[in-house]
Amino acid sequence: MTPSLAQFRRVVVKVGSSLLVDRARGRLNHAWLAALGEDLAGLHERGADVLVVSSGSIALGRSVLGLGTGALKLEESQAAASVGQISLAGTWSATLAQHGITAGQILLTLADTEERRRYLNARATVSKLLEMRAVPIVNENDTVATSEIRYGDNDRLAARVATMIGADLLVLFSDVDGLYTAPPASDSSAEHIPVVRAVTPAIEAMAGEAASSLSRGGMRTKVDAAKIATAGGTHMLIADGRPKNPLARVAGGGRCTWFLTSSTPATARKTWIAGALEPKGVLTVDAGAARALRGGASLLPIGVRSLDGVFSRGDAVTVREMSGPVLGRGLVAYDSDKALRIIGRSSREIEAILGVRGRAEMIHRDDLALTA
Repeated sequence: MTPSLAQFRRVVVKVGSSLLVDRARGRLNHAWLAALGEDLAGLHERGADVLVVSSGSIALGRSVLGLGTGALKLEESQAAASVGQISLAGTWSATLAQHGITAGQILLTLADTEERRRYLNARATVSKLLEMRAVPIVNENDTVATSEIRYGDNDRLAARVATMIGADLLVLFSDVDGLYTAPPASDSSAEHIPVVRAVTPAIEAMAGEAASSLSRGGMRTKVDAAKIATAGGTHMLIADGRPKNPLARVAGGGRCTWFLTSSTPATARKTWIAGALEPKGVLTVDAGAARALRGGASLLPIGVRSLDGVFSRGDAVTVREMSGPVLGRGLVAYDSDKALRIIGRSSREIEAILGVRGRAEMIHRDDLALTA
């Protein structure tokens, strides 16, 4: 059995250039976008958090600047993105405003999801927007990204963003209705695969190349995205986005390919914290804090009695009880020099001590993996 869209509470929807842009005129496909807006509003209305990863800035900008249809130089791509992003963001804002929804714009580069400090800042911004019931519109920052610091496609970017914010579903809309045993455009005997339970080398071998001149991706990047998403506890599906109301079509049983994960975003994240990161320091906590942590609370500065090591915000640290047992590992919210100044103090005192309003928690419970 495949999942139902109704069961997901945090959904990332990725939309490609070939769907958003009428390639013959180099203009936005307004009617299609309005129909997708209806779908997104439906998710939002039932209480789901919604985030959109949207391509299209370069495709729009190159038309405005008269850059033609051939390959662009790096600086031409950056210029096109600069011009096109204004139109793209404004259109998304207007589309969602029709349903009383506020849109926010987030432009990311590879470093924003790979470097710990920037990752934490990006996650905090997106989380706050979702908390305020806005819909973040995310795109790669093609105006400044170079080949060395770019994703190069929004499929993998969408997967990184989905795992970063703990989404339980990633939807990739494409110009095909899922994964086939071979590229269907060149092999008429190719068979559609409705469910993928693990991304194996055999599954990867089925992926083809980009199907559109406006797209930097293809089925291979979508399968790569599935590996990222499912490893992070996020289900993913690939569906044909060309018909109007493509989400409603999937909800109604339209053909697609589901990539399933046996984990959840929270479980995958805590597994990663517990085993994949090398601790840079140790926080020793009192008995009261230890009890609170075991009960599902965050670690507050007042419960920390001492610290060892030199670490930066976002680094993994070991959490130990004063009596000796290691409680687990977590991602610390302060550099070690600042942490040293606030341990044992109330969270209400942080601003007075540090001169800036910091986080109330030394380690948030979502960033803490207990082992004892």
